Amino acid sequence: MRTAPPLLTERLLLRSLTLEDAQDVQHLAGERDVAATVIRIPHPYEEGMAEAWIRSCYDTFEKEEGLHFAITLKIDRNFIGVIGLELDRESENSQLGYWIGKPYWNCGYATEAAKAVVAYGFEVLKLNRIHAYCFKRNTASGRVLEKIGMQYEGCLRQHIKKWDNFEDIIAYGMLKADYDLLAPISSNEQS
Repeated sequence: MRTAPPLLTERLLLRSLTLEDAQDVQHLAGERDVAATVIRIPHPYEEGMAEAWIRSCYDTFEKEEGLHFAITLKIDRNFIGVIGLELDRESENSQLGYWIGKPYWNCGYATEAAKAVVAYGFEVLKLNRIHAYCFKRNTASGRVLEKIGMQYEGCLRQHIKKWDNFEDIIAYGMLKADYDLLAPISSNEQS
């Protein structure tokens, strides 16, 4: 089975998901506060859902329709969340999505992981555009997207119904040209 290459950041190792991650996925994504911030995470997160979702990630990767990474701490390999890209190869664009377990919120991990995956998308996958959506009420996710250089593209009013509530969705996007302008800044920050 083919897997996505691991990506290293200052504090994180982003690696392919395995079925051994299922318990962590169920535990962390199953928290109501985490599920409340992500469009596609159900609540309750029942037994077997994590394994089925991880298997679907394998299929998505094999079909070259996307890739998902387990976000782990480099120091101890502790699983803290997931990040991925849904690919549209014909249009050379992708949707970025991620979630972080609640015990790891407000530590900058989502921003660090997102920077690495966006760089991979533009530099290795040769994408022209990467976009992302978040609930309007999820201002923390919006800040992550802004910190990595994505631009606000608009509000889709009452676009999603989650738990019997219609939710406004904020759209963000970045072009390869935008990334190229930011890349030298990122390189200088690391020096």
